Amino acid sequence: MTEKAARRTFDDLIAEGASVPTEGWDFSWFEGRASEARPSWGYAGAMAGRLGGAGAVLDIQTGGGEVLDFALANASRRPRLVVATEGWPPNLAKATALLRPRGVAVVASPEDAPLPFADGAFDLVVSRHPVEARWEEIARVLEPGGVYFAQHVGPGSVHELVEYFLGAQPDERRNARHPDRERRAAEAAGLEIVELRAERLRVEFHDVAAVVHFLRKVIWMVPGFTVEAYLPRLRALHERIESEGSFVAHSTRHLFHARRGGAGRAPRP
Repeated sequence: MTEKAARRTFDDLIAEGASVPTEGWDFSWFEGRASEARPSWGYAGAMAGRLGGAGAVLDIQTGGGEVLDFALANASRRPRLVVATEGWPPNLAKATALLRPRGVAVVASPEDAPLPFADGAFDLVVSRHPVEARWEEIARVLEPGGVYFAQHVGPGSVHELVEYFLGAQPDERRNARHPDRERRAAEAAGLEIVELRAERLRVEFHDVAAVVHFLRKVIWMVPGFTVEAYLPRLRALHERIESEGSFVAHSTRHLFHARRGGAGRAPRP
């Protein structure tokens, strides 16, 4: 391949990665471009099982509503009440369009604001990859005996890619989502940890377009990421992938099953 052709290929990939819409949590565009091993517990399916035994359910930070939609479609029965929150306007619109036909109310709620619900309103609260778990609010909206069932992003997730662009990160950032820290915060809010599981999973980026789209979509990985700001690093990464193969990183995930103390009707296990 000539230098001019290689440059053109790089430009095409960059343009493609920069143009793909980022709203929602549908990652199907990455098929063939990037891959990530999935946690052994199968969160969406496990959520479906929980929904079948619940009465009133809240899904926090639902994204585009894709995970909740899947879980409702596969639940043995539909809860009498299902509500979801989302703070980013493009996701809010997408989640509303997807979930409204299932009778789900999608409520605009910023990630850092108190949840706009009464104390003890839900017997099941779920969330997949919340930006931050606000434990006091989760405990507040759960009824006594109610359950929080969620999959969180763990510490140092995809840190190989983050540090490729930002350099070595301080331990405080790499361990900010450590499950032991989250356990302590959850317990301080009055939740009992029933189960906490963690896994480290292989991630591969097969071309630079996938990297660009990923960093545009998961904006907290490299805060303020733009193609223009990181063009030299992106070009070097493209050349590295072309010569050495896919860029390998590792994601971390943990599964939380917590219960609010006190008597009450909890969802079936």
